[in-house]
Amino acid sequence: MRNAHLMTALALALLAATPAAASDKSDVVAVINRYNDSFNKNDAKAAEALCTPQAIIIDDFAPHAWQGASTCADWWNALAADSKKRGITEPKVTLGKAWHVEVTGDRAYAVYSTHYDYKLNGKPTTEQGVWTFALQKMADGWRIAGWAWAQH
Repeated sequence: MRNAHLMTALALALLAATPAAASDKSDVVAVINRYNDSFNKNDAKAAEALCTPQAIIIDDFAPHAWQGASTCADWWNALAADSKKRGITEPKVTLGKAWHVEVTGDRAYAVYSTHYDYKLNGKPTTEQGVWTFALQKMADGWRIAGWAWAQH
C-alpha cells in the first residue's frame, strides 16, 4: 500500500511538472517573438526591456561583442550607425521555426533559422541566418541573457 501511495504521488508530481515546463517553453518563445517584433518595429526601448541587466550580444558587425549594463542599447546604437554607414534601410527579421528550445529550471536556450531582409543602397537584399538565444527567468518573467547572430 505504501508503494502504491508513493507511486501515485510520483505520477501526480510528474504530471504537475509537465504543464509548467510546456508553459515555460511557450513563454520563452513569446519573449523571443516580442524581441523580434520590437526589432521589426524599430522599437529599441521595447527590445531593451526584454534584456537582462548584464546581457551579452555577439553579432557580425564591429565591434562584434557587447556586454554590460547597457548591452542591448549599445548594440542597437551600433547597429544604427553600421546600417547608416553601409546604406542599409528597412530591416526586417523573419523567424523560422525554432530548431531547438530547451528550458532547464530558470534558464533557457533557443535556436532559430532566420531571414534578414533589408534594402542595401535601395536594392532588396536577403540574408539567411541563425539566431541563438539564452534566457533567464527573472522575478518579472523570462528575459534575454544573451544572443548571437550568424549569417549562413
